Amino acid sequence: MKTRFKDIEHLLRLAGLFAAGALVFVLVRATLVPDDFGVYGHYRAGALDDGRAKPVAYAGQAACADCHEDVVTMRADSGHAKVACEGCHGPSARHVDAPDEHKPVRPDGREICARCHAANTGKPRWYRTVAVQDHAGDEKCVTCHQPHDPRLQ
Repeated sequence: MKTRFKDIEHLLRLAGLFAAGALVFVLVRATLVPDDFGVYGHYRAGALDDGRAKPVAYAGQAACADCHEDVVTMRADSGHAKVACEGCHGPSARHVDAPDEHKPVRPDGREICARCHAANTGKPRWYRTVAVQDHAGDEKCVTCHQPHDPRLQ
């Protein structure tokens, strides 16, 4: 004669807990996840409209080159040829819209240069780095280097 599993109540309670947890998960997900999530893949479709609504901050290389051809020419064969203007000077869309009213940031040469060129073991051997204190002491980088063409002057 077969005997019934004697602790079936424990299994039923456990199954009830799993069912309650699944129900809570479904309710919380339905409440928190926006309706447009997943329409175009694994992100919220409305994020595109949110991005479009923000003001444009960066002008882009072409906008800088339109007025600053001399700098483009100077940078053309230098180590900074591929460095975006706004990487050092900050967002410049307002400058493009009103050049006399909004001047781009003139960065502190010592600080901005060190962001990329401070010695760091994570950089490849071919990348030009310096131990800033040993290299220049308290001097600014622009004492010896022109930022747009950093070869020694």
